[in-house]
Amino acid sequence: MKLLITAGPTREHLDPVRFLSNRSTGKMGFAVAQAAAERGHSVTLVAGPVSLPTPAGVARVDVVSALDMLAAVEKLLPDQDALVMSAAVADWRPKCTSAHKLKKSGMNPLLELEPNPDILKTIRPSKGKRLFVGFAAETGDPLAEAQRKLVSKGLDLIVANDVTQPDAGFAVDTNRVTLLSNDEPTVVLPLQSKLDVGRTIVRWLENHFRP
Repeated sequence: MKLLITAGPTREHLDPVRFLSNRSTGKMGFAVAQAAAERGHSVTLVAGPVSLPTPAGVARVDVVSALDMLAAVEKLLPDQDALVMSAAVADWRPKCTSAHKLKKSGMNPLLELEPNPDILKTIRPSKGKRLFVGFAAETGDPLAEAQRKLVSKGLDLIVANDVTQPDAGFAVDTNRVTLLSNDEPTVVLPLQSKLDVGRTIVRWLENHFRP
């Protein structure tokens, strides 16, 4: 298979120094990429700003903002069999971006924002026979939100986890996830390494891929 995987956060710059972002480190997406490469698949990894080495055998494209990531996914998707969208894409970006560092004395204390495009919803018309996998990193009730995203974004599989758990959230090497799909029972995985979670996702893709 040819797999396109996104990972990490995006940064939405207010000026060359300041930006909006989130706590994603990219570990989960990089683990999926490593697991897929281990199985001999062709893997392209679109990575937001992270400090991780590229897994062996993986082609990497670095991006910064949500718009950058959308452009990369739209460009690369036509040649892919599956998309694993594990990146934590910022929902909002500053309405105005300064080319120079803004001075404290001249800044408006009210920051105007505008929405970023939802990448999965934007590319949904181009899905075709491709398998789409999404992630729902949530607090509270991850499964309810994951089920909503599974339907609203036209996904084949969604991976849900509660990021408030210290061993299954950001910047750790383990995860505790639940897999939801359209026509199969929900699968609750025990605490395990993110690489093993990635291997489970890759096996699911292999079992459901129809050339």
